[in-house]
Amino acid sequence: MPRLKTQAAGKSLLRRVRRQRLKYVTILPSLITILNGVCGFAAVIFASKDAFALAGYMILLAMLADMLDGRLARRVKSTSSFGGQLDSLCDIISFGVAPAFLMLKVLEYELESAGFADESFLQRFIWLTAAVYISCAAIRLARFNVENEEDESAHMSFIGLPTPAAAGVIVSLVIFHQETLSTLNVIVYAIYALPFLALGVAVLMVSRIRYPHILNQYLRGKKPFEHLIWALLFLALIIWSKLAALVLIFCGFAASSFVKWLYYKVIRNKGNLVSAAQHPAVMAANEAQITGQDDSRID
Repeated sequence: MPRLKTQAAGKSLLRRVRRQRLKYVTILPSLITILNGVCGFAAVIFASKDAFALAGYMILLAMLADMLDGRLARRVKSTSSFGGQLDSLCDIISFGVAPAFLMLKVLEYELESAGFADESFLQRFIWLTAAVYISCAAIRLARFNVENEEDESAHMSFIGLPTPAAAGVIVSLVIFHQETLSTLNVIVYAIYALPFLALGVAVLMVSRIRYPHILNQYLRGKKPFEHLIWALLFLALIIWSKLAALVLIFCGFAASSFVKWLYYKVIRNKGNLVSAAQHPAVMAANEAQITGQDDSRID
């Protein structure tokens, strides 16, 4: 009898859980999040019609919407699990599918113009690159949903390259290629680096390398006067270089934390091992060990 009562109580609890429905949502942040997904869908449509630059600008607009929705939700203290899940679903469209499809269409167009449309190996390689990028973006977003905390203090950095920054690497190069195609012929060949860049940022997305949240760390609150100088120099660089600044910003951000990680994990650790090996105590112990081995051989 107690066992039957326990089973009945479990079934009753399961029915109550299943009957739960989402009753309240925050309208404005959710609308901005949906705008993010709509911009990503529009980017796919424009890319399918060979309007590559316009598709890139739509992805940039999706980045702006993605930046605003979470900040607005935290400002009005209306963050929820629903908003986080909706944001990730829209992100996989705008920063996963849309950049991969844009890269695919641009390279197909360039290969056809160069007379390599029948190269099946190149076609398979580009398709594989796009599939790897989308897969890593989905893994990155799913991991973020599991590990994410709603506290504002937990949003000072990211584990792995954020998907908007990864998409920005691809989109910035596509826009720069399209807008400067008529003036700089050398840019025509730079577009062929897209598959390798996509593979690189895909690995960085699923890595455990920590990337800073630029807005929260460097622009919010009171900062030293030097931060204002650097911000002005940064804005001057954007105004002077125009579209080239997009490439420098996104590629520089993606590479910065990787270079720092490489320095601390490989180069600096190797230097510490060498300096430790040259320490007098370590050298004396090594000499004693070698001498002891020689004496044992004589005996």
